[in-house]
Amino acid sequence: MTRKIKRVSIKRKNNTGCFSYFIVVALSAFLAVIVAFNLYLASLKPIDNFREIKPNPVTAIYSSDGENIKTFTAYKFEKVSIDDIPDNLKNAVIATEDKNFYHHRGFDTLGLVRSVLTNIRAGKLKQGASTITQQLARILFLSNERTFDRKIKELIIAHRIEKTISKDEILDMYLNSVYLGSGTYGVLSASKTYFDKNLDELTLAEAALIAGLPQAPSVYSPFSNPDAAIKRRNQVLKRMYKTGYINKKQYKQALDEPLKLNKKPRIYSFNKAPYFIDFVLRELTDIGFDETEISQGGLKIYTTLNYKDQKAADNAINNGLSGAGLTADKTQMALFAFSPTTGKILAYVGGKNYEKSQYDRIVNAIRPPGSSFKPFVYAAALQQGFSVNDIMEDKPVQFNKWAPRNYGDKYRGKMPLWKALALSSNVIAATLIDKVGVGPVISIARDLGITTPLQPDLTISLGSNGVKLYDMVVAYGAFANGGFRVRPYAVERVENSRGVVIYEAMPTKVIKVISYDTAAGMTYMLKKVVEQGTGRGAAVGREVAGKTGTTDDYRDAWFMGYSPDIVAGVWLGNDDNSKLPGITGGGLPARAWGNFMKVALTDYPESVFDYPDFTNNGKSQNNEVIYVDEQKQEQTRDDSIIIDDEPIEGFENENSATDTGANNQTKQPIVIPQKEQVIKQPQSVFKNKTDSLPSSVSKEATEAKNKTIRPVMQFKQNLSPQNNNSAPLPGVN
Repeated sequence: MTRKIKRVSIKRKNNTGCFSYFIVVALSAFLAVIVAFNLYLASLKPIDNFREIKPNPVTAIYSSDGENIKTFTAYKFEKVSIDDIPDNLKNAVIATEDKNFYHHRGFDTLGLVRSVLTNIRAGKLKQGASTITQQLARILFLSNERTFDRKIKELIIAHRIEKTISKDEILDMYLNSVYLGSGTYGVLSASKTYFDKNLDELTLAEAALIAGLPQAPSVYSPFSNPDAAIKRRNQVLKRMYKTGYINKKQYKQALDEPLKLNKKPRIYSFNKAPYFIDFVLRELTDIGFDETEISQGGLKIYTTLNYKDQKAADNAINNGLSGAGLTADKTQMALFAFSPTTGKILAYVGGKNYEKSQYDRIVNAIRPPGSSFKPFVYAAALQQGFSVNDIMEDKPVQFNKWAPRNYGDKYRGKMPLWKALALSSNVIAATLIDKVGVGPVISIARDLGITTPLQPDLTISLGSNGVKLYDMVVAYGAFANGGFRVRPYAVERVENSRGVVIYEAMPTKVIKVISYDTAAGMTYMLKKVVEQGTGRGAAVGREVAGKTGTTDDYRDAWFMGYSPDIVAGVWLGNDDNSKLPGITGGGLPARAWGNFMKVALTDYPESVFDYPDFTNNGKSQNNEVIYVDEQKQEQTRDDSIIIDDEPIEGFENENSATDTGANNQTKQPIVIPQKEQVIKQPQSVFKNKTDSLPSSVSKEATEAKNKTIRPVMQFKQNLSPQNNNSAPLPGVN
């Protein structure tokens, strides 16, 4: 018995100790929470005199060389008294944004609980359930970043506001400061912007449309998305009807009211690279930023753009067009440049005048590339074992009813493939695709980055199908980068208003699409195009490679090219697809490309292409003459087309290949990782003359280990010019 009592006594002693320990821990934790909470409150901005605060959000976008290329500011901000705001508009906002506005103390408890449960299940801040007071707190004191920390601060400040001023004052401040799209802040500026009306002139339907904008101003913009705006307006009207603000008759009449908009205003915004900024905004949206967060968030957005290069691109286009007397609004040029190893976009000009036309011809215009498409045919041939020195015969040919012809019906006889590409022979390109197959050419074009539809017939060898300038530059970038495709990107990092990095690009992803030997062979041939062929107008005094392109009837002219450090493309044409007589890819586009590259390359040391030795004492590696049989040539030449560049003067025109050959001792190919492998430092087909990189280039190569091109973006289609085939950019997968 004594033992039992002793055991019980010991047990009671242990329980007491555990309970005491629990009490101490709980009290300590509670005190810690109180201290932390008070410190947290102390860290918040005081809200004294907040009635004087006006929305002054300034988000800035910077180039890689530190230039402020864009700031976001309000197009209009006009304050109006709450007494002058119509009841329909106030009621519409309350019914839509916060139906219990007059019954809570800053936050809606039930809505908050639902939001918390949703966010817990999602594992992130997915649903906000913000009241009008919380939204005002965010507008005046906080950022738009989606974090739990910001949400807690928002609740605390909202409660403080409710204790300081009346409900009508809160509603007054909210309606005068909320962002409503198209650069407008407050309901008065929105009314004038969208309808050219004072507030007292608004119809019920118009008031409902404005009230529906705060949730997503760009999505519901009546200027860019009228159908979505009407749908949202009707949702607001339905909520007004269900909450008793309007009767059934008013509801039905407002539903039937057609949308009558004011002319879209030009939103003032400091902008030194407008087409590029549009690209940046699409990229930011793809990352997960919304329009309100971008325009009002006070963000600092750091991009890849080199402002010196951007100015050079603008000058190359505008000076080139004016110098050629091409001043019509419909006549346009576009230039796109990026680093083929890092993916950084360096220059981006989607047209000659953004104010007159916001249509981006880099990512939206789909135009035939002419002979600038031929390298894909030659690349497919090299992949199948052809050599740059294989001989083919430049002579009239016939394929069923299609008889391709050379420019000016000039034929030069036997020549190696490199020379055929330099001269831009149509018949040899057509013969070559007949040998290698249409399917492999389309496949390699797809792998290189071409995303537009390609018809499976021989005519694609001459660039008869429409492509995008963006895609073409990406594709040539793989030639420049030893067979690796790199996706261009624009946003390096984003900082919030407190300087905290909230987004940073990840390590660059490169994808092997062609062999090193193929890329080296293409670089060798495309270098000859600039040195001796149709692309001599693009010469810059350094080693560069490229290809001209001119379409039938001079409707489009292209030059695509690259150095060891930069790949760039230029397109010239009329938006309405009309003719530009006498304009060729080897003319104005090549010169504009060269003028741009002369400036852009000043940041890099002189480098040379590094590829196997393709020559040996003027002897060809393979002297076999490859051409279609004579029987095909005897057929009629109906339905023939010409898609080619200007004639070549001064180029050696011998009907033999004795001017070139191949070395039996070729350089061993670089060991290349498999497709879709992330590598730290992509291989290149280039070598610096000094065998050492400057600090700036070395830094960029080092940064490539820590940056990435994000998952593929989907771009929204801009409004296309009349008669111009366009489509949204599907991205490079």
